[in-house]
Amino acid sequence: MQAAVFNGKATSPGRFLSIEEVPRPQITPGHVLLRVVACGVCRTDLHIVEGDLTPLRQRLIPGHQIVGEIVEGATDLLPLGMRIGVSWMGGTDGTCLYCKRGMENLCDQPTFTGYTVDGGYAEFALARADFVYPLPDELDATHLAPLLCAGIIGFRSLRVAGVQPGDRVGLFGFGSSATLAIPILLHWGCEVYVVTRGEAHRAAANRLGATWVGKEDAKPPVELDRAVTFAPAGKVVVDALSSLRKGGVVAINAIHLDRMPALDYDRLLWGERQIRSVANMTRADARDFLTLARDLKIQPQVTVFALHEANDALMAVKEETGEGSAVIVP
Repeated sequence: MQAAVFNGKATSPGRFLSIEEVPRPQITPGHVLLRVVACGVCRTDLHIVEGDLTPLRQRLIPGHQIVGEIVEGATDLLPLGMRIGVSWMGGTDGTCLYCKRGMENLCDQPTFTGYTVDGGYAEFALARADFVYPLPDELDATHLAPLLCAGIIGFRSLRVAGVQPGDRVGLFGFGSSATLAIPILLHWGCEVYVVTRGEAHRAAANRLGATWVGKEDAKPPVELDRAVTFAPAGKVVVDALSSLRKGGVVAINAIHLDRMPALDYDRLLWGERQIRSVANMTRADARDFLTLARDLKIQPQVTVFALHEANDALMAVKEETGEGSAVIVP
């Protein structure tokens, strides 16, 4: 099969992946083999190839927002040809303290799709059968792919922040994940305040129904109950904290974060304000979000790239030049 392979370093500026002929994955017990129909491109993929996350393999096929059709390993519940989704959490050990307590997102021995095992920048991909999700028929594969990480992790971020119906919620940064969170917030009757760089991102926030939108150095005109930061910069966390009411919560939606500035405890944290990190997701998060996305008819805007354009897709995410979410179609 053809795949976009990361061999440990960039071959030239912006060229992290090489398009290669590699062996098709072999089916193993408890797994399904998928023909990849589409695979979303996530900022985490960029963190992997740029070295922000510790390399775990010398050769890797990235990609963890996979929409595929089952071609081998079918079961009664997962028949041949069924369209399913694969996300970042590709498996857990099921035996550690966290798994036993229903906190599988914090598993001590996790499998991460496109990081610890090969992912979906390829024509075929292998996935654990108990970590795949049947997908709704209402959307095509390219529009489903971003839901499988950007959507799920954005939804979990709202949960971690403790968002309640009617809250004033700040979204700091407005990339793919935030655009998929805003329809849920509006469904819950929340007021949404967006702080983001880039005129296109601000226009998108206004178009999607934000109550107020400001530039990256602006401060929302009201105190916020909750906030979620999407930009991988410590300064943004401080900006979000400075916008909270007493008792408010900031959830950090970032697997990698640049250095945090010093915090002024008396001004920013006192008053029982809280900072919480968002780590991975659970299968319950995925199922709940995908059901909600179907019911609300959430349809992300996407820019489609061919497999041989995988490097261009990564750079579109890095430079925020694409329209909506980047999706690779083998």
